[in-house]
Amino acid sequence: MIRPGRLFAMARKEWIHVRRDYRSMVLAFVIPVVLLLLFGYALTLDVDRVPTMIFDQDGTPASRELVSRIDGSRYFRINGYANQYDQVVHGIETGAVVAALVIPAGFGGDLGADRTVPVQVILDGSDANTAAIVLGYLTRVTGEYSLDLRLDWAARRGIDRLAEPVDFQPRIWFNEDLTSRNYVIPGLIAVIMMILAALMTSLTVSKEWENGTMEQLISTPVKPAELVIGKLLPYLAIGGVDVLIVILMGRFLFQVPMRGSYLLLGIISFIFLVGGLMIGMLVSIATKSQLLSSQLSIVITYLPAIMLSGFVYPISTMPVPLQVLTHIVPARYFISMIKAIYLKGLGMTMLWSDALLLTVFAVVMVSVSVRKFKKRLE
Repeated sequence: MIRPGRLFAMARKEWIHVRRDYRSMVLAFVIPVVLLLLFGYALTLDVDRVPTMIFDQDGTPASRELVSRIDGSRYFRINGYANQYDQVVHGIETGAVVAALVIPAGFGGDLGADRTVPVQVILDGSDANTAAIVLGYLTRVTGEYSLDLRLDWAARRGIDRLAEPVDFQPRIWFNEDLTSRNYVIPGLIAVIMMILAALMTSLTVSKEWENGTMEQLISTPVKPAELVIGKLLPYLAIGGVDVLIVILMGRFLFQVPMRGSYLLLGIISFIFLVGGLMIGMLVSIATKSQLLSSQLSIVITYLPAIMLSGFVYPISTMPVPLQVLTHIVPARYFISMIKAIYLKGLGMTMLWSDALLLTVFAVVMVSVSVRKFKKRLE
């Protein structure tokens, strides 16, 4: 049976070690803020103000109208006007522009004669995702321009109404402005927890072995469960403060909407935090080396949280073997839940299965850590 007195005595001992190591304390509270600022401002999946070059060989009001449509869109920024085709090629090759629009001579005359006019669009395909998005933007702008021309053509011929075969009316739910920051910031909570595990809990037990103080702990009546959980409590408190910092910065600095319950967010964050921190502690118990445990913890905590959780890259676009592998990454379930709470306002009735998996993961990690440490003591 775990005795609270011995448990909190161990927690107090670990807190004294943490408090004395001021560099670790600074890292524990500075790194989350720095990461949030870097990811919040630098990591954006929004594609707008795309550098664009225009090669208008016509120079008529019709061609200038098309150019003004592109210039007036927030998705494009005209970086220059070419006088010859070689300038367009040079701009794309050097990366000065991502897109180029080539309007042929006779554009206005052909439109006036009701003839279809080809307009060339050149895209830098070295970034396939950006090129596909930019192509969609250009298709939309030119499509609206073509529709206006059709309506004008119908009006000149006395046709009162030109019906579209399909009335496309898009409606976007949960993230109406399609702002990547709204789902990047919530996902950072999982990443920050994993960094804490890699930097802090991975050194707890291995530090005792390297400093020669583990023998003293072995000689005390403290049980393995009391030692493991007692060492966990200070880092759990630090992690809770870091989560609170991220939530407050997301709400007041980045204006991320919160449609769900803060209480539910706190509960699942606590569960995930326990499991994440225990990964680092288990590695520390198994390796007994601070250097090895810190490096190994980064590999098995931080990298999967970034690459295999759906935080940056959608899981559905990954190869099938990697999609299967993501099912053993706890950050996958946590990020899915936290986005659902933030953006969709879902409750436990919809998220209970993922919450159950996280709870099982946390319990298993605590149990394995205690059992593994018990074997070391024998």
